[in-house]
Amino acid sequence: MARAQNPDLRNCSRRAGAVAALVCLAALGGCGKFGGAERPAWRGQAEAACFARNQVTLSNYIQPAAHEIDGPSICGLTRPLKVTALLGGTVQFNSTQTLDCPMVAELEAWVTETVQPAANARFGQPVAQIDSMGSYSCRGMNNQFGARLSEHAFGNALDVGGFVLADGRKILIVRDWTRGDPQTQAFLRDLHNGACQHFATVLSPGSNAFHYNHIHLDLAMHGMTSTGPRRICKPAPQQTEPPSRKDNLPDAPEIEDDLDIAQAGPPRAQNSYAMRPGPSLAAPSVIGRAAPPSRAATPTELHASRTPAPAPEGDPADFDLPRARR
Repeated sequence: MARAQNPDLRNCSRRAGAVAALVCLAALGGCGKFGGAERPAWRGQAEAACFARNQVTLSNYIQPAAHEIDGPSICGLTRPLKVTALLGGTVQFNSTQTLDCPMVAELEAWVTETVQPAANARFGQPVAQIDSMGSYSCRGMNNQFGARLSEHAFGNALDVGGFVLADGRKILIVRDWTRGDPQTQAFLRDLHNGACQHFATVLSPGSNAFHYNHIHLDLAMHGMTSTGPRRICKPAPQQTEPPSRKDNLPDAPEIEDDLDIAQAGPPRAQNSYAMRPGPSLAAPSVIGRAAPPSRAATPTELHASRTPAPAPEGDPADFDLPRARR
């Protein structure tokens, strides 16, 4: 014979089931289902605009993912890219990164305009590899449970932990930001300063306790200001010392522009010796003529001055002169 169930226990069980169902629905709502939260439309629009403008060139190093990333929660990307290198393969990643199109485009611009010029100036060689500490990851900011979703949750962020130069030298942010040699510290500050011109958020060591070992870069929307999109750059950019000299040679002197002689006017007498005409070849006797004497000439000198000049060489007939009669 079946035992009768207590009505109170039966009602309690029903209420517990209802609460569990509500919790489940709330969780599903957080995933963007059943009319809950949805991924902001601007993210998909930014991806589509990036592809429409050909801001990223697909290659063996930048390939579209097989599928859209949709969830959990509102995490994901409409058209994710799998990236193993930038700039046509010349700058490798230590592992494959999942990023959206705008982030890949801005990373390539940053590497071209800031990273490589700074590396060549400081070390005489380019960067060959970027060591990443994370790209796409559906998580809260700073990996904190319950925090607002990070830009990593949308493939719109990259954490950079270090670099490898062309000769194999490794630069680690956790070590070299504060303990590297002066040129290496200046190099990392140069990269931080340049990143603040490319990305909406730049967080480096000194910004907070969570970024002691990497530089966080993202393209979050922080709102607009009178001068353009609001940017967050921490710590504040610092002026760095110029690159060290590669030799002990003095600086080259400043070179004045060439003067336009046609516009310079007549030459001054004291500086115009080279511009004076030389003696005429038509009067060779002028070349050897001495200055007139400053004293009265003697009879002998007067007689010598009357001596006729020697006749030209050759027969008089050569000059069409009549022969003298005998």
